[in-house]
Amino acid sequence: METFFGIMTGIGLSAACGFRIFVPLFVINLASLFGYLNVAPGFEWIGSYSATIAFGTATVLEILAYYIPWLDNLLDAIASPVSIIAGAVATASVIVDMPYHLKWMLAIIAGGGIAGFVQGATTAIRAKSSLLTGGLGNPVISTLELAGAIITAVFAIVIPILCIALILIFGFIAVCKAGRFFFRRTTRRLPP
Repeated sequence: METFFGIMTGIGLSAACGFRIFVPLFVINLASLFGYLNVAPGFEWIGSYSATIAFGTATVLEILAYYIPWLDNLLDAIASPVSIIAGAVATASVIVDMPYHLKWMLAIIAGGGIAGFVQGATTAIRAKSSLLTGGLGNPVISTLELAGAIITAVFAIVIPILCIALILIFGFIAVCKAGRFFFRRTTRRLPP
């Protein structure tokens, strides 16, 4: 059962990495420091005080950078592959009692995959916001992404099953919106 909840927690944290890269890693660090989360062997460094300083600094810089209109789109281009790596690390760090090769295979496929999916969806939303508002609406998107990262990361640790349900709802909405955008029918009126 501990392995099951570790997988659920890891997938939830990986989804949070799709919203913001360093917020979930910082949440893992704090949860580990305060005893709310056991990290897998080999990942004890995530719960260290030096990691707190590193992740805390990176989190603040990442949050601030996303409020600069032209820099946020540049960060999305950089964040896409990095979020996949962070998602895989986040998943692998919380899965205990699983063979090494199986844990990393699951972390890369499930953790990296969900982080990449969420990052892709948020990048598309930001691009649409930039196009429609000239970048003026992007701070609202950044605030929603930050809230999504914090809520998803905390729920992943406290209530992993609810977190997975929220991720599935977000995924369903994103796929429906993308489907409507790419496959919408255009009707042409015939002249009378």
